Amino acid sequence: MPPFNLQILGKLPSRNPTRSFWIDSSPDANPLAGQGSQDPLPSEADICIIGAGFTGVGVAYHLIELLNNASLSIGHPLSIVILEARDFCSGATGRNGGHLTPAAFTRFAQRRASFDTVEAIKSYELERHTTSLLVKIIEENGWASDVDLVEGGHISLLFTEEEAKNAHNDFDMARQAQLNLDGVEWLSKKELSKEYGIPFPGFRRPGYNLWPLKLVTKLYQHAQAHNRQYASLSLHTRTPVTAVTHETTSTYTVVTNRGSISCSRIVHATNGYASHLLPFLASPDGIIPARGQVMTTRASVGTDQIKTSSWSGNKGFAYWFPRPVTRDTEKPLIIIGGGQEAAAPSRELYVDDDSETHPLVGKALREFLPSVFEGKYDPHSEPEMEWTGITGYTKTGDPFVGAVADLLTANPDRDLYKKQYIAAGYTGHGMPRAFGCAEVIAQMILADIFDKEWKEPDWLPQRYLTWNRRVE
Repeated sequence: MPPFNLQILGKLPSRNPTRSFWIDSSPDANPLAGQGSQDPLPSEADICIIGAGFTGVGVAYHLIELLNNASLSIGHPLSIVILEARDFCSGATGRNGGHLTPAAFTRFAQRRASFDTVEAIKSYELERHTTSLLVKIIEENGWASDVDLVEGGHISLLFTEEEAKNAHNDFDMARQAQLNLDGVEWLSKKELSKEYGIPFPGFRRPGYNLWPLKLVTKLYQHAQAHNRQYASLSLHTRTPVTAVTHETTSTYTVVTNRGSISCSRIVHATNGYASHLLPFLASPDGIIPARGQVMTTRASVGTDQIKTSSWSGNKGFAYWFPRPVTRDTEKPLIIIGGGQEAAAPSRELYVDDDSETHPLVGKALREFLPSVFEGKYDPHSEPEMEWTGITGYTKTGDPFVGAVADLLTANPDRDLYKKQYIAAGYTGHGMPRAFGCAEVIAQMILADIFDKEWKEPDWLPQRYLTWNRRVE
């Protein structure tokens, strides 16, 4: 990873992003694309959520679920407004690799050395909680086929002896610490060669893949349908927030290109773009934008040889999975992302423009699968679609979760951020973390509104919380 040593203020998302498979491969893929973009903005709201991806929609979903399930005395329905700069879910969630796979044990030794055993374990418990909760919601609502949920497991390939040694060391330490390792299976070079024709060892762990945009669409529609008497929810896409100003110590003005909203509480769910509205996060200790690249390519053989697992390899710099097929004779479409190592030395860090792709990253992705699975991919075929998306990286790889003011202990303006919250900085690993972090933010907001003590979930790492992080 290149050094975090620059300070570049974030911008609004680009106006002409590359075309993502999830968003642009069919005319009905994004039914909420322009939702609310022509509707008048409300003059005021209780909660303004900036960003309509997994985090932003997740906060709204959890707020409404918590309100509906709790016995709370509320004077008026809470008005919740989601503002999105471009089309619905057109940021990282609508542009990622489609994996919903919690980490099993990798980096355990590093995390235990950096923090402690309990904190290291919580890293994995959060991801298991987030993944299992999403799968439960999908299955209870009958959405599995709608969002193309596939439980194929995930295979991590170990290309070098050093990778294999580190993986076994992490596994051994995690087992000694009694981390839940259910479903983890080591695969020898012989086993993987026999089943897939590849000359590397690896390990399998539980994992899913799906259509992220369709899931977030379902979550928003579910929240909208379950407003009841406790909340009202509205979405305004193509409404970029250009500034947040302070009316009083308890009220903000959210300024957009279409007008302003007076708002009591704000949630920053903007990930790699967070420093646009929170400029102090442009520091190396904050959230740094980074560009990821993904493409779709067609396999040369059928699902009988490709199977349904999702995969990763090359120290995580490549990740891929086959999309479900509709006919037995169909060659599966592969979603593959990664390749940033080809853009050395920057590896696309500090890049916040998703309107173009990087040719060297594209070349690395084109060459990867044919070199690993001999005879199963045409080395001369061109991708059917290729796109980029902007993620938010942090020094530790961990997101910021909590009240923004707690990041600013020595800043004289600290009190101005008291009613602003953030969940952002997932470092390219948001799918198994963002929805859980959104749940925490929703809990914090309601605890504040109803003057109750917020109780920290058992599965939440302490180091995620903003009062344990400092950005001055």
